[in-house]
Amino acid sequence: MQRMTYWYKSSKASHTHLPIDNQQLAYCQDCHPVRKSVVNTQGFYKPQPNKNINKPAPRLTDLSLLDKLNAYLDRDTKHKKWTKNKLIASITLASLSVIGISNFAFSGPEPEAYSTVMATKTLTLASVAGDSTFFSTDGFQHGFGYDIARSYANELGVTLLVKNFDNEVEALHAVSTGEADMALTTASTQLIEKNDVTAINISCGFDSSLTQNGLNPRTSWSFRSNQDQLAVQASHFLCQNGQLINTANIANFYDQTLLKDDYNRKHFEKVMANNLPLYLASFQEQAENYDHDWQLLVAMGYQESQLDANAVSPTGVRGLMMLTNNTAEAMGVSNRVDPYQSIGGGARYLEQLKERFSDIPNPDRIWFALASYNMGPNAIAKIQDKLSLAGKDPNSWANVYSYMLDNATSNSRYVQCMHYVTSIRSYLETLKSQTNLLT
Repeated sequence: MQRMTYWYKSSKASHTHLPIDNQQLAYCQDCHPVRKSVVNTQGFYKPQPNKNINKPAPRLTDLSLLDKLNAYLDRDTKHKKWTKNKLIASITLASLSVIGISNFAFSGPEPEAYSTVMATKTLTLASVAGDSTFFSTDGFQHGFGYDIARSYANELGVTLLVKNFDNEVEALHAVSTGEADMALTTASTQLIEKNDVTAINISCGFDSSLTQNGLNPRTSWSFRSNQDQLAVQASHFLCQNGQLINTANIANFYDQTLLKDDYNRKHFEKVMANNLPLYLASFQEQAENYDHDWQLLVAMGYQESQLDANAVSPTGVRGLMMLTNNTAEAMGVSNRVDPYQSIGGGARYLEQLKERFSDIPNPDRIWFALASYNMGPNAIAKIQDKLSLAGKDPNSWANVYSYMLDNATSNSRYVQCMHYVTSIRSYLETLKSQTNLLT
C-alpha cells in the first residue's frame, strides 16, 4: 500500500477529512487511521498528498495490529451480549481538524488553554448531559464521554471539572470564550463551525460499537484551536493502541440499548408503576439509614427480583434484594421475604462493600461495590491482585471490566457480573432521567 497522507480541504481551513472507504484502515507514515467523515463533503476539493508534515501523529503502524484487533472483535463468550464484535471502537467525532490531525508541528508559546490547565491542575469540561456524554444526578457523575474525558485528565495529571450547560450552543460558546478548556457534545459539524471551534475526529476505523451500543456517533471533543497542545495531546491520547480497546470497553459498559426495545421498556415501566409504590417508603428510609441514593437501591431491587418481595432463585436466595442465608444473618435480617428487612439488609451490605473500596473515587467505587454484591468481594479482590501483577491499576473499573471481558469464556460468573452492573447502571440512569416513572 502506498504510504502517503490524503486529505480533503473544506472552505474553512481548519477542517479536513481523511478518506477511508468502508471503515478500512489506511496506514501511512504521516497519519494515523481515521474513518471517512460522516458529514456532507459537498464542496470539498480533490484529495491530494500532504507534503508538509513536520511531525507524525500517533498511528497504527502495521497490519498485525489490525489483525489483533479483528481477532479481539471476533472472540465470543458464553453470553451473546458480550460478543466482542460489539466492542472495538473509539469515540466517533463530528469533525476533523487539518492541522490538529495531519500536522502536529507546534511552535511558539503554549496556547492559553493548555497553560491554564497545567497551571491550575484542572481541566474544565463544558458539556450537555445525555446518554453519550454524561449523567450528573445527586453529585454522581458518570457516563461514556465523561469516563473518556476523566481518563484524559488523569493522563495529564489534572482534575476534571464538568460544567453542565442547557444546550450545545452554550457549551461550545463556553469553549470559544475561554470559560471552559474543552467541550464534550454531540453537536453537528455545522454547529461546531458556527461557534468557531475545532472538534477532533478519532474513530481510527473502529466506530461500530458506538451505534451498536446506542451511543451517538457524533460524540466529540471541541477545542478553541487545533494548534492548542490540549487538542494535540488529546488526539495522541485517543488514538493510542491501548486507549482504542479501553474506549471500546467503556462503550460496551455504557450500552444504552437495554431498555430501548418495547418488551423490556414496557416491563420496566409496568413494574415501576405497580410494584414500586408498595415499597417506595422502605427504599427511601433504608437509603437514608445507610447513606445511599434510594434510586440506586430501586435499580438493584429491579435487577435482583423485579421488585418481587416473594422471589426465590434456584440457588436459594430469596426476597426483594435476593439475600443468601449467610448474608441475611450477617446483616441482621430475620425474615428475607419481609420487604423492609430485605431492603435494609441489601442497603447495609452495599454500605459495607462501598466502605471496602473507600480509597476508590466514584463512579468506580459504585461499580466495584455492585460487582462485589453480585460476585462477592473476594472474587473482585482476586481480579485486582491479577491486575497488580500485570502492572495495571487494580482500582480502575475499566481495568476490572476489561479483565472480565478477556476471561469471560472461561468463567461464566464474569458474564453474569458484567451484565449485573451494566443493567443496574442502565436502570439507574432511566429512573433519574424519566422521573414520570416514579409518580
